[in-house]
Amino acid sequence: MEIVYRAAMVGVVAVLCATTAQARTVYRCLRDGTVSLATAPEPGSHCEAKQVDDNAAIVPNLWGINGKQSGVLYARTQDGQVVYSTRYLPGSTRLMAFTVTPPPGATAHAGLGSLGPPQPNVDAAIFHAAARANGIEDAWLRAIAHAESGMQADVVSPKGAQGIMQLMPETTLLYRVQDPFSPTQAIQGGAKYLGELLRRYKGDRRLAAAAYNAGIGAVARYDGIPPYAETQAYVEKVEALYGLYRAALPIAPPRRHSRH
Repeated sequence: MEIVYRAAMVGVVAVLCATTAQARTVYRCLRDGTVSLATAPEPGSHCEAKQVDDNAAIVPNLWGINGKQSGVLYARTQDGQVVYSTRYLPGSTRLMAFTVTPPPGATAHAGLGSLGPPQPNVDAAIFHAAARANGIEDAWLRAIAHAESGMQADVVSPKGAQGIMQLMPETTLLYRVQDPFSPTQAIQGGAKYLGELLRRYKGDRRLAAAAYNAGIGAVARYDGIPPYAETQAYVEKVEALYGLYRAALPIAPPRRHSRH
């Protein structure tokens, strides 16, 4: 069977698109902090189309996690066509179980398989005020905090980063954060820093997130996102969380302009 054969040879990416075309489209779908791959957008998921070149030397890792990935491949009928997916949806039929390992050299984004649900009620007023004061999106500010600390105010990283925004000591001094374990002070300081990064990179969230993780110098040195596995994982994680928080937060009403 072609599906099983291609799964054994190059992984589920090829399984999902077993065609004779030289370019394949795989949909990478995010829902409730979990990632699935499908041949069509999944109802109820946030999906992005990814192009896979059959002639590529390395099959890309679209899972977004490191290490082995195990699961089940399902088939279902959607809009009159057979759709293959690694997520069970109503009407699906189990085809096969699989275990694949992202190929060497592929970009692996750690943590996307276990983001956890958004936490929009944690320090909601503080995040909203800090984001507004610094001209950044509330959802993105929260995504950074979630990626950094899991929204925990009392954590310390092995590198010495502290609090909900995981500020380094030199950053707390620069932005006058006297207590990095205070959610109010940490979020305000982190928002100021992120606002400056966004302005530096002309609104590019990915570059700003990379600089927050690896430093402005690293981004300048590589003229873009540094080729560090940790930083690349971090950027993708923040982007995924940003989507979750945008969906979870209420839509802000438009500003009213006063009449003169």
